[in-house]
Amino acid sequence: MRHEIVFAPEAVRDVRHVKAHLQAVVRDAIETCLRHAPTHISKSRVKRLRGLSRPQFRLRVGEVRVFYDVRGSTVEILAVVAKSEAAGWLKREGMNG
Repeated sequence: MRHEIVFAPEAVRDVRHVKAHLQAVVRDAIETCLRHAPTHISKSRVKRLRGLSRPQFRLRVGEVRVFYDVRGSTVEILAVVAKSEAAGWLKREGMNG
């Protein structure tokens, strides 16, 4: 099943702050990993986040983390942050479930 990918306004701003050479890599990873199987857990890339109702998942793309939710056939990208900022972002923005 093909999922629609929607970027939250904050995520659009986040992508603009990612280094230029990584922007294409992040977009390709989102397209490759999230378009058809966004809930398919893998050891190295996709992780279901426990204890949080939002975000539900994290995609690892090198030193960048993409946080997202899946609702039906829609994948909502919530944030694109550097690995070093990921824990702080989750602490501020994550919603306990």
